[in-house]
Parts: sequence; structure tokens; C-alpha cells
Amino acid sequence: MWIADGWKDYEVIDTSCGEKLERWGDYLLVRPDPQVIWDTPKVNKGWKHMNGHYHRSKKGGGEWEFFDLPEQWDIHYKGLTFNLKPFSFKHTGLFPEQAVNWDWFGNKIRNAGRPVKVLNLFAYTGGATLAAAAGASVTHVDASKGMVTWAKENAAASGLSGAPIRWLVDDCVKFVEREIRRGNHYDAIIMDPPSYGRGPKGEIWKIEDCIHDLIKLCTKILSDEPLFFLINSYTTGLAPAVLTYMLSTELKKFGGHVDSQEIGLPVSSNGLVLPCGASGRWEA
Repeated sequence: MWIADGWKDYEVIDTSCGEKLERWGDYLLVRPDPQVIWDTPKVNKGWKHMNGHYHRSKKGGGEWEFFDLPEQWDIHYKGLTFNLKPFSFKHTGLFPEQAVNWDWFGNKIRNAGRPVKVLNLFAYTGGATLAAAAGASVTHVDASKGMVTWAKENAAASGLSGAPIRWLVDDCVKFVEREIRRGNHYDAIIMDPPSYGRGPKGEIWKIEDCIHDLIKLCTKILSDEPLFFLINSYTTGLAPAVLTYMLSTELKKFGGHVDSQEIGLPVSSNGLVLPCGASGRWEA
């Protein structure tokens, strides 16, 4: 398992009864987490002194309840700054577990010894984009205009407004298909696809049905000497071994090495690790 243990402004303090108690900077949030199937005692006082609590509804979805929480605040990770604002379906605008991947590919970019072009698909609020932009030129693609705007705000807050980043609101699959036709190539690809989603024109995305075809398309826009390929999955059906199988099959012609693992966050109250999905990494 790859563990994102480099945070200072974020921590999972405790987990119990389908929820996790987290510290985001100076504020405590309680949010649902489907992995937390245990009912350990909630002894940490933070459970009673939270600033925000997302309540799941039995009908699906849910709603936030706030206690002295600003509409927006910042946290930092190794020189990057992220604007946080709780919004629909329990989210804050950041997946902290992804920091373990930011560190990995950030090192690969810095050590490449050459200019690197990165494509970030389903790029959300830009965590991976900003981590890559420290040494690479990045094309950031997301179907949500609001998310791309938020990512630009994070870039500005991180002092990366002038970094070589292309910001695109587009359906990721259609964008890759157009890049194939245009003959454009990238040295590295990052993708963080949702389990289920819709494109700008109502295109339906279901990860189990679409992910393999997208990987195949992406191999057609890799440069002759690609550096890395990263897939993240929050879908239980896409176990690490499944990611390894697909990446090994489709990137075979490039040689290199594939490794896939669960990713997780340390739980500060007990030294255990909360699993947070899986990542598959191909590297040259």
C-alpha cells in the first residue's frame, strides 16, 4: 500500500461507524466513508467539537451541517495551496490521499532531464496538475467548468498562474480522440476517472465499461519515450491487480514496469491506515 504520510495541514484523526473525523487545517470535519464498517468507540473529543458534519440520507445524497466553519479556507502541501469549500456529496475539493502520487510523479518529472508534457484527464480541482506543473507543461482536462475554474484558483494561490498549463473544459474521451487525429503526443498521462459521470453534453461514463477503451486510446497519444502513466480508481471492482493487468497489456510495447497498490491515509489516533482506493503506475 502507498500511504500519503507527508501532510502537515491534513490528518485523519479517527474513524468509526461509517464516518471519518478529519482535520483540514484548523477545522474538523466528519464525513461518511464506505470503507469504515467498524464501530470502534468514538473517544476522541473531536467527534463532539466538529466544524462541519456531512449527513448521508437514506434516499441517497445528503447534506452538510456547519458549526462555525468559513465558506472557504486554504491548506498547504509542500509549496502548493488548495482552496477548500465543502460542496455537494460530502466533498471539499481535494483528495488528500493523492499526495502520495504527486510525490511519486513529481520526482520522476524533476529527474527526467528533459522537457516533459503531461496530460491530466478528469483533472478535478487540479491537485495533480499543480504537482506536475512544478517541472512540466500540463494540459488539464475536466468536463466541469466549475472545477476548471476552481483549479485555476488553486494555481493562482500556489503561485503557478504563469506556469505552462492549458486549461480545458471538455469530455475527456472526446478530447483524446481529437488529439489522436491532430497527431499530438504526451510524455505522461494521469487519469482520475469517476466511477460514474456525465460529459458536458450528457455523455455517460461508467468506469468498468469505459476505462480499458480509454487506456487503449491514450497509448496512441504517448510520445516515443513516455515517462509514466497513472490511473486512480475509487471503484471497488477495479482492484490493483485489474489496473496492473490493463496497464501491462496496453503499454507492453513501451517496456517499462507496472505496479499497482491500494492507497491510504494514516489514522493519527491509532497508527492504522484508512484505505482510499487504488492506483496503477506504469513507468519507463
